[in-house]
Amino acid sequence: MSSSAGSSLQVHALRLGPGRELLGSLQALVEERRLRAPFIITCVGSVTKATLRLANATATNTNEVIQLNGRFEIVSLVGTLNPDAHLHICLADAEGRTVGGHVLGGLEVFTTAEVVVGEAAGLQFTREMDDQTGFPELVVQPRD
Repeated sequence: MSSSAGSSLQVHALRLGPGRELLGSLQALVEERRLRAPFIITCVGSVTKATLRLANATATNTNEVIQLNGRFEIVSLVGTLNPDAHLHICLADAEGRTVGGHVLGGLEVFTTAEVVVGEAAGLQFTREMDDQTGFPELVVQPRD
């Protein structure tokens, strides 16, 4: 189990316009600003494409992937943005039906994506392979 004491918060905000790829843009923000413990605070907007890994996937069966095309509202986006980002998204279609999963990429902005990113200033997020889950899992450490 990784845990930490409290940390001060830095806040970064951005708006992405039509056609921008959301995950890549967030990863570029993290790299440009040299964020070491970044996470999503909130996000609203819409996308026309998304590639998601579903909850049924395991380390040995990562093929539970769906590719969505259409107009979707971003209902929720949560997770950490260290170099191996771990984001989950929930999207609603034109009838209000929702689908969600682990973001693999291909999140193409439809009208806008307004994102607020936080950084735990005293911490550093990394990932290490977890033999129990078969996935690289979050490691929280105090910043050097």
